[in-house]
Amino acid sequence: MTRDELIDKIRKVEALFTGTDSPGERQAARGALERLMAQLEAAPEEATPWQFSLPDPWKRQLFLALVRRHGLNPYREYRQRRTTVMVRTTRGMVDQVLWPQYLELSKLLHDYLDEATRDIITRGVHGDLSEAPEQPNLPLK
Repeated sequence: MTRDELIDKIRKVEALFTGTDSPGERQAARGALERLMAQLEAAPEEATPWQFSLPDPWKRQLFLALVRRHGLNPYREYRQRRTTVMVRTTRGMVDQVLWPQYLELSKLLHDYLDEATRDIITRGVHGDLSEAPEQPNLPLK
């Protein structure tokens, strides 16, 4: 999968969340998504700090980009690990928008990186990527 194909898939996943593929309907759906986000912000539900632990650096970068795309400000508190991302938002925003998008895009990213890794190792190191076989317990000498 090329980078362009991956970017196209990301756009399709985003279109899935906005509900259409045609440009006019996509813009209308994006407007609806923005109105939904505005409703979530205006709802009586109070924004609270959410803590996410994301040890994988690529998935953390993806999550940070998504958070920023939705106009939120990620941060870490003093002495928190780099794997921790804090976001102040509502439960509805996390449950209905942010986390479902992250899971879809994370799977896409994982599949792409897995495919690229296998390709590089197969071409540059060795063609056999099978797991090491299990051996019976042999007595130690």
